[in-house]
Amino acid sequence: MNNIIIMTDSSCDLPLEYIKSNNIPYLGIACNFKGQEYLEDFGETLKYKEFYAAVREGEMPTTAQINSYRFSEEFKKYAKEGKSVIYLAFSSALSGTYNSALVAREEVLEDYPQADITVIDTKAASMGVGLIVHHAYELLKKGASKDEIVKWVEDNKLKAIHWFTVDDLNHLKRGGRISAAAAAVGSLLAIKPVMHVNDAGQLIPVSKAKGRKKSIKELFENLEKHIVNPEEQVIFISHGDCIEDAETLASMIREKYAVKDIIINFIGPAIGSHSGPGTLALFFLGDTRNP
Repeated sequence: MNNIIIMTDSSCDLPLEYIKSNNIPYLGIACNFKGQEYLEDFGETLKYKEFYAAVREGEMPTTAQINSYRFSEEFKKYAKEGKSVIYLAFSSALSGTYNSALVAREEVLEDYPQADITVIDTKAASMGVGLIVHHAYELLKKGASKDEIVKWVEDNKLKAIHWFTVDDLNHLKRGGRISAAAAAVGSLLAIKPVMHVNDAGQLIPVSKAKGRKKSIKELFENLEKHIVNPEEQVIFISHGDCIEDAETLASMIREKYAVKDIIINFIGPAIGSHSGPGTLALFFLGDTRNP
């Protein structure tokens, strides 16, 4: 077990205490906020509440992918120690971070031909990555080999289902996800888009709910439609500083399903910069990512 390193990046949005208690190595995505660059560290340095309060007041943070140099330094460290590395990466359709890791792997193999580094595009985002990291660590704790962990991830990553809704269409407009006209009309009509992540790891609008309550209900209905073996599952919910809505969704799930646990955490700045305050996202293992 000690020879296998499972690392990820800060897009996984797992709670800080989970990262620390499981000793999960990660690289932080850079966020430029109020003229200062932060490397995401699960709310330790840049507090989630501070981040979302500023965004609500008009602050426009920007993000930058993890470059190959940072990956190279991390991979070299483990190569020197003779450890096998699995890096579980943020979807390549949403960030260049996965490609940076591939470049770094090739560079490290030139200097350390015996290095054992596997880079996996999870095709996932936020706690969708977190869900995959969680399962990989559970396998590691049970003594699974590196090949067994990699096989589980590759066989199951597209069963990590993502459903989410946003509260303010203007953030999606800024990110080029919807047109300015659609954002203006949607805001007037209190339209809340319900979206999912497809097999390519892209964000895809699926429906338009009238009002917040209806959009939260749709998240739950999609879980009902697609979840498998709920009693064996840990469900993940991430949110853009809307804990009450996250708790409402968690209660709806618990009322119907005896799930093992529900882990709730903030959406960090890497994704929150683009999705905005009030985003609510739900992640679970299911039959298919198709709506």
